[in-house]
Amino acid sequence: MLASSSSPTSSYAAVLRTPHACRTFGAALSGRLSYGMLSLSGVLAVGHATGSYATAGTVMGAFWLTGVALSPARAALLDRYGIRRALPWLAGAYAVLLTGLALTCARSGAPGVLLLVVAMAAGALTPPLGPVMRTLWSELLPDRRLLRRAYSLDAVAEELLLVSGPLLVGALLRVTVPAVGLVTSATLALAGSLALVSSPPVRHRGRPMGPEVPPGPPAPANSTLPGTASSARWRPRLRGCPGTGAAIIVAAGLGMCLGSVELLVIAFADDRHRPETVAWVLAALSAGSVVGGLAHGAVPWRAATGPRLSLLAAALGVTLATAGLAPHLGALAVWTAAGGLFVAPALSTAYLLADESATAAARTRAGAWVNSAFNAGSAVATAATGWLLGRLPLPWCFPLAAAPAVLAAVVILSRSRSRSRSRRPAAPAAPAR
Repeated sequence: MLASSSSPTSSYAAVLRTPHACRTFGAALSGRLSYGMLSLSGVLAVGHATGSYATAGTVMGAFWLTGVALSPARAALLDRYGIRRALPWLAGAYAVLLTGLALTCARSGAPGVLLLVVAMAAGALTPPLGPVMRTLWSELLPDRRLLRRAYSLDAVAEELLLVSGPLLVGALLRVTVPAVGLVTSATLALAGSLALVSSPPVRHRGRPMGPEVPPGPPAPANSTLPGTASSARWRPRLRGCPGTGAAIIVAAGLGMCLGSVELLVIAFADDRHRPETVAWVLAALSAGSVVGGLAHGAVPWRAATGPRLSLLAAALGVTLATAGLAPHLGALAVWTAAGGLFVAPALSTAYLLADESATAAARTRAGAWVNSAFNAGSAVATAATGWLLGRLPLPWCFPLAAAPAVLAAVVILSRSRSRSRSRRPAAPAAPAR
């Protein structure tokens, strides 16, 4: 699966030395930090306003579910009208609604129905900064080796944002009220989006921005450059792209697997009367993901993207299934860290497979579908795991939670092999005698 050598020009430093890469990536990350802050600040602000964390969970759950359900529609809007035209409107409306939610939360006794409506409206207009950045990576870096490293770097950065976001909320709570966290989140999303659309890769979209590559075969007659008027009129479809479908299926399996882990770790620690260790075990999972993501991007892989995705998903599922046999919390932390080694690599490979399979005019939508599948799988699995924990022994819950990732990997790998066999040319018939 490994290539024999690695080019020094395809390192992480080469990714960041690409013209405009640091500026564009930094703008996207500043906006995406908003999402790392939002869950905790939203629950605290709504809980402070209503006096009920059950209401807070319902409101923020509705926010995220609305955002996940409409993520492909928002991405299609960007694919059709262009990032520079559509993203500022989405980000502006989102920031206004999130600020409105913060102002409503600033008053104690705010009606829960009003908070729910505003939160769902904000969720519907959440700017898809992750899919947009991955689309821009694919245009900045025509070299697939560099693109794979960029996707790994993106996945690792997203993992770090999910860790640093709650820390920033905690720092704000030392000096101000919870609603300020929502205002900060709105400001970051708007500022990051505006900085992103002002970057040269977006302003000059449709012109070659990355290093020169050898010319490929001529484009089909009906192909269009992203950002052009003809591509805006064309409605790209994802049907007929088996690679994108495979990435979506595996992403859903990964989301279901990881969506269960937090509840299972909490239950494991609670059984041993050590709830204070939960944060350390989950931190081990994140640390493993960061290490695995950086290592995966640095290694020159020879295996094709689809089979590699299946193997990474299967490895993640098998490792986390085995974690249920851990005799104590230290061993559980080791197993979750080992499982984390496959998290960022699997997610970045899923996005890479979707990018490879989609047309240029549908890249943002393809990435959004993968992102939505992961988040939807995580939400479904969280609810299902809560139901399982009350009915089955805890060691059984771990393999059941990991099963979707393994099953998705097996299904996609078998389908890939079936397609490969069907494409083989038939043996020539023996000459008649």
